[in-house]
Amino acid sequence: MTRATARYRRTASALMAVALAGGSLTTALIAAPAAHADAWRDKQYWLAESGITKAWEVSKGANVKVAVIDSGVDADHPDLKGVVSGGSDASGAGSPDGRKSIGAKPEHGTLVATMLAGRGHQPKGSTAKPTSGPEAATGPDGIMGVAPEAQILSVSTWLGSTNPGGRTDQEQIPDAVRWAVDNGAQVINISLGSTSPQWPQSWDAAFLYAEQKDVVIVAAAGNRVGGNVQVGAPATIPGVLTVAGLDRKGVASVDSSSQGISIGVAAPAEDLLGGMPGGGYAEWAGTSGATPIVAGVAALIRSKWPEMSAKQVINRIVTTANDAGVPGKDPIYGFGVLNAEAALKANVPEAAVNPLGTISDWIRVHRRGGEAPAAPVPSESPTSAAPTLPEATVPAATAPSSGEGVLPALVVVGFGLLFLAIIGAGTLQFLRAYRNPVKAPEEPDTGVLEAVPSSQRTSAGPS
Repeated sequence: MTRATARYRRTASALMAVALAGGSLTTALIAAPAAHADAWRDKQYWLAESGITKAWEVSKGANVKVAVIDSGVDADHPDLKGVVSGGSDASGAGSPDGRKSIGAKPEHGTLVATMLAGRGHQPKGSTAKPTSGPEAATGPDGIMGVAPEAQILSVSTWLGSTNPGGRTDQEQIPDAVRWAVDNGAQVINISLGSTSPQWPQSWDAAFLYAEQKDVVIVAAAGNRVGGNVQVGAPATIPGVLTVAGLDRKGVASVDSSSQGISIGVAAPAEDLLGGMPGGGYAEWAGTSGATPIVAGVAALIRSKWPEMSAKQVINRIVTTANDAGVPGKDPIYGFGVLNAEAALKANVPEAAVNPLGTISDWIRVHRRGGEAPAAPVPSESPTSAAPTLPEATVPAATAPSSGEGVLPALVVVGFGLLFLAIIGAGTLQFLRAYRNPVKAPEEPDTGVLEAVPSSQRTSAGPS
C-alpha cells in the first residue's frame, strides 16, 4: 500500500462517520398548530436581525434553484407546497425523487429546506384563493424561508449510520453534487460535516465541476457539541462558503459552531425553528441551520443579478459581513457576521478572485503536481466519482549544445590536476616524517583514551 493510499483510507474511515451537522432538536415532533402559527413566525428572529426582511425589498429568490444535499425533503409539508421542483437519490435507499426522509436523522433535510425556502401557509379555514406566480403559496402562518420564492432540488443521502443501499459517503457526496449541477442548481446547500479536514480524491472532480459550472456551494462548519472542534470536510474544500454559528446574543456559539481558517461568514445557529416531515415543527440548533440562512441569501443575490458569477456572489456576502472578533478575517467568524441587507443593497467592488480560494488551484498544487482535471461529461444518472487526475510527468533529458560543454570540461580537468598535486605533496611529507620521527608532546588534561563499553555506545546518525 502506498503512503498516499494509506492516507486516503484513513480519511475515508473518518468520513464514514460523516454526520448531519445540525446539533440537536430541542423539542419533540409538534403538530402544526390549528390557528395562530404566528407563534412560530414570531420566533424567527434571524429574519429581522440578519437583515433578511430588508433584503426582501430587493429580492426574494425568484427563478433560482437551490439544491439541498441532505436526508431528503418532505415536499408535502404545508410550508413547502410548490417549493420542491425536482430531486434525486444518491444513497440507493431513498426514493428516486429525493423526497423520502432517510438516514440517521431523517428530519434533517426538511428542517433545512423550510429555513431556506419555506413559504408558510394559510391558516386553517382561510378563504384566500391562490394566484399565479411564485408568491401564490406564501402565507402568514408557519416557517418563512430566507428565499421564499426560490425552488428546491432535493438530493437525498444516507449518512450517520449504515446505509442499507450499500453506498458510502465517498460515493454519495460527489454524485449528489454532480446531479445538482447537471439539473440547474445555482446554489448548493450542504449542511453536513465530518471530523476530518481531508476529503477523498474522488471528491475533487465533482467540486471542480461545480466550480467550473459557476455554482455557489455553501457548507456547515460543524458543531463542537457533535465533536467538530475544527472544521471538517466538505467545509474545508477551497472555494466553498463555510458557515460558522452564532448564539442568540450574536456572538460565536460555544456548542453550535467550530473553528477553522476556511470559515467565510457566521450566521445564527441557536434557537432555530424548522419544519418536520409530516407537517410538524421543531426547535433546533447547529450550523446545519445557519447554512441555509446563508445559502438563502446567495439565492437572493443570484435572483437579483442572474449574470453575477459565483465568486462575485461569495465576495458580496463576505465583504458586506459585519466584522467580529479580532479585526479582519479570523478562524471563529471568518469575514464576519452575515448582513443580508448590505449583501443585497451595498455597492461592492468586483473581486478578481474568489476570496475563499479555488479547488482548481488546490488540485494543481496538492494532487501530485498535475494539471487540474477537465470537467467530467454530464450524465443522466449519478455515477461514482473516480480520480481523474493525470499521472505526474518527468521532463525529458536533452543533450547539451557544443557551447555548453567546453567550460564544464575545463573545470573537471582543473580539479583533477589539483587533486593529483595534493596527493603528491602529502606522500612526500609522509616519507620525510617516516625517516625522521619526532615525539609529540602530550596534551594536558587529555590522558589516555578509555574504551567505551558497547552498551554505552550511541549511533552517530540523527536522533
